[in-house]
Amino acid sequence: MQAPVSVIIPCYRCVDTIARAVESVTRQTLLPKEILLVEDCSQDEGKTLSSLYDLQRKFQDKITIKVMLLPKNGGPGAARNAGWDEVQQPYLAFLDSDDSWHPRKLEIQYEWMESHPEVTLTGHLSIWIEPGVMPQNLPKKLNARPVGRRSLLISNCFPTRSVMLRSEITNRFDPTKRYAEDYLLWLKIVMDGNSLWLLELPMAYSYKADFGAKGLTGNLWGMECGELDTYRRIYLDGSISRAYYSCIVFFSLLKYLRRLFLSMLRDKLK
Repeated sequence: MQAPVSVIIPCYRCVDTIARAVESVTRQTLLPKEILLVEDCSQDEGKTLSSLYDLQRKFQDKITIKVMLLPKNGGPGAARNAGWDEVQQPYLAFLDSDDSWHPRKLEIQYEWMESHPEVTLTGHLSIWIEPGVMPQNLPKKLNARPVGRRSLLISNCFPTRSVMLRSEITNRFDPTKRYAEDYLLWLKIVMDGNSLWLLELPMAYSYKADFGAKGLTGNLWGMECGELDTYRRIYLDGSISRAYYSCIVFFSLLKYLRRLFLSMLRDKLK
């Protein structure tokens, strides 16, 4: 049995991790209709593209895998948009090439959304684990809570690897943004009056720290600039007042300083 879900995975120089991501999709208790692997012009002598075709052949008897090759590198937002334009299923789920899913992720999330047709987007918890660690058993009870515009403005509680949404919506990722392009999209969706919910189960896995990975403080600042730019765009759209904009910018900078401190402390303790 398959769910009417398309899974989009942007791929950029991901030879070492893409198999793990794809295999986590093929191990789902409820398989999606298709996986779209969007090769974002890796320019690595065809190594990434070759690995994608290898995975397509490996799982051809189990699931439809489509490989898309972009003519130029546009970043993850542009790659997701390219895949989004090709899907024909009513539901869309995102996964990054260096992340993975719990085997029951699609089953739980799809069935929840089917029973709540008024909800446009759902996400769930995501945790960091060491490579090679097996997914943990999930709690038996599923708690879910709505996420409104105010709480989403304070914190992005939807990692891209956790999101499933109805593909019919017209909003898209901003291809000009390299950081926080997902956050901007979620905010636009909620600002348009759509219903967003968080399922409080850890059903996605990351294998690197969400901030300050490898002590890259420059990357931390890039992420912060992306978040500040997202707030600026929401403000210029007229979605929030100047006073509210000033408050969330101040709060965002405080969070950045905390992340910077934790990143530097972690590097010092190594």
